[in-house]
Amino acid sequence: MDLNTLIRDVENFPKEGILFKDITPLLQDAKGLQESIDKMAESVQDVDFDIVIGPESRGFIFGVPLAYKLQKGFVPVRKPGKLPYETIGQSYDLEYGSNTIEMHIDAIKPGQKVIIADDLLATGGTTKAIVDLVEKLGGEVVKIVYLIELEGLNGRELLKGQNIVSLLKY
Repeated sequence: MDLNTLIRDVENFPKEGILFKDITPLLQDAKGLQESIDKMAESVQDVDFDIVIGPESRGFIFGVPLAYKLQKGFVPVRKPGKLPYETIGQSYDLEYGSNTIEMHIDAIKPGQKVIIADDLLATGGTTKAIVDLVEKLGGEVVKIVYLIELEGLNGRELLKGQNIVSLLKY
């Protein structure tokens, strides 16, 4: 199956000049969704890791089923004020603004090996903030897996030294 056929381009979203890669057609297609999760799992099958992390909100869509399939736990990374326990936060820039993310202060144990799963690599800001949080808590990011990578935005530059795989590249 060509997963590219299930990605829709939406011009000028969320603001003028942005070409948004809409994954909702893929999510609505049972075989496409299953194949995307299966391919993500295949891309990390030989990686020694303890837990999967996914950022709000589309990282949840791919991270939770990936964690389930690989029999690992899942750590949510959320916007400020959304997690109920004590948190650690990190601010970052993204392709059309800035933001802050948080995770629970006890989400990652020292020495834990982590995989980050998300829908999209653009400028790399969100993922870099997650890497920073994991490292502050004593963990190690051993692989990052994305559904889509927007190569023209050079997100890999910000994530130098990380083991990155993307299923689709634009």
